[in-house]
Amino acid sequence: MNTAPGLRLLRPPTVIGQFHTLFFGSVRMFFLGVLGFAVYGNEALHFSCDPDRRELNLFCYNQFRPITPQVFWALQLVTVLVPGAVFHLYAACKNTDQEEILDRPIYTVFYIISVLLRIILEIIAFWLQSHLFGFQVHALYVCDASSLEKAFNVTKCMVPEHFEKTIFLSAMYTFTVITILLCIAEIFEILCRRLGYLNNQ
Repeated sequence: MNTAPGLRLLRPPTVIGQFHTLFFGSVRMFFLGVLGFAVYGNEALHFSCDPDRRELNLFCYNQFRPITPQVFWALQLVTVLVPGAVFHLYAACKNTDQEEILDRPIYTVFYIISVLLRIILEIIAFWLQSHLFGFQVHALYVCDASSLEKAFNVTKCMVPEHFEKTIFLSAMYTFTVITILLCIAEIFEILCRRLGYLNNQ
């Protein structure tokens, strides 16, 4: 049974691209959606400082988390999907079949550009994540609360489930690195196909 052209455009034209989108992308979204909520879902409620006062806890938590990890990683996933979505929208407007993408040089160039943009966006996300969250979550966070009330000055806060968060953070870094490597491998696959080293089937 033949597949409609519009449905074929939903799949990347390369084997590595299909693996990245259908398998790894799904695993990454499942990991973030299910485990991310379990690890970070109630973090703000259990984040406590000394003295344990609500306004101090909120102030220090906002200092500790300028942006919540779930929101950051969700924005990362959406942003990384944009170049590929734009390319497929362009190909759909041109009524281009999936098999024709790598046969026509102009579409091949556009597709490579979309993959390169994904790499750049993942690198930027990796850099932002390292600056926002670091590479390890410590059990204690030293908060400068002097702007809230001078009596507080510097206070220590307890970070709940810091070891689990460190593991999850490492996993998200690993996902980003794997995505970058898959994108690079996809570019090599495209170039090999264009040079005739791989079968186009």
